[in-house]
Amino acid sequence: MQSNINTLYQQIHEGSFAAIARGITIVENQLAGAQELLLMLRRNHSARVVGITGPPGAGKSTLVNALLAHWLEKNLKVAVLAIDPSSPFNYGAILGDRIRMSEYYTNPNIFIRSLASRGALGGLNARIIEITDIVKEAPFDLILVETVGVGQSEVEIAGLADCTVVTLVPEAGDEVQTLKAGIMEIANIFAVNKADRDGAEGLYRNLRILTHEKANGEKEIPVLKTVATNGIGIDELAGAIESFLKDQNSLPEKRLHLLTEKCWQLIQAHRMRDIDHHQLQIRLKTALADPHFNLYSFTARYLTK
Repeated sequence: MQSNINTLYQQIHEGSFAAIARGITIVENQLAGAQELLLMLRRNHSARVVGITGPPGAGKSTLVNALLAHWLEKNLKVAVLAIDPSSPFNYGAILGDRIRMSEYYTNPNIFIRSLASRGALGGLNARIIEITDIVKEAPFDLILVETVGVGQSEVEIAGLADCTVVTLVPEAGDEVQTLKAGIMEIANIFAVNKADRDGAEGLYRNLRILTHEKANGEKEIPVLKTVATNGIGIDELAGAIESFLKDQNSLPEKRLHLLTEKCWQLIQAHRMRDIDHHQLQIRLKTALADPHFNLYSFTARYLTK
């Protein structure tokens, strides 16, 4: 098994798409060899992570497609991790970004993987950090992470990504004040997509006002107009992303927070590895028959082991 994982790691490091896909599957589903593979990962990779987030219907996938076309012209190698809503029956991704991005599916410079959110909060996959670390090990220039689009709870992407693009559409104009706290914390760049629609100019102006107020003398968050379906504004957006990544040298506070939470979860999972969830449910069902049942006394038995 160890020799197989060593081979897989080497193939990932060399950029084999098949090996990257296999590594993601092993880590996402906690198959045999997952821990061994994760322990091999290094930190001296150069790929930068760009988060594309925003409410449903904002055109995030179309925007990703347009950015891919731009970066392909510059001969960059890009990975896309597209988080889809999960099927309630089998936890599989149900939107199929690889179908929506089919024109790039066979391109040797583009790797695309759809991941199910599997009920995870924050618009991401529960193992997105591990999956992203696997992809970082391969020779990519950029890794795009497109979130489900669940609104204000998508703050996790700000901790995962080196640069987070919040995509909004004119129809969201009335919601900007409601979203103010959330999006101002998440965004490094705003993209007003579908900017050829009515209301786009008003949304653009409102965002410029908000970013000006937020700046407080510091550099303002860029606000850009795009029409992803025909490529309008994509060069400017890509340039803003590249400029932000170039200027970023320190570990963002949000990244430290996310990694601290992930470390906490890993330690917690390790300490609970001997507790069988099904057996716990059976014992709890039996204990509940006692009229004097106390949840905290029941739980204390496990805490003292």
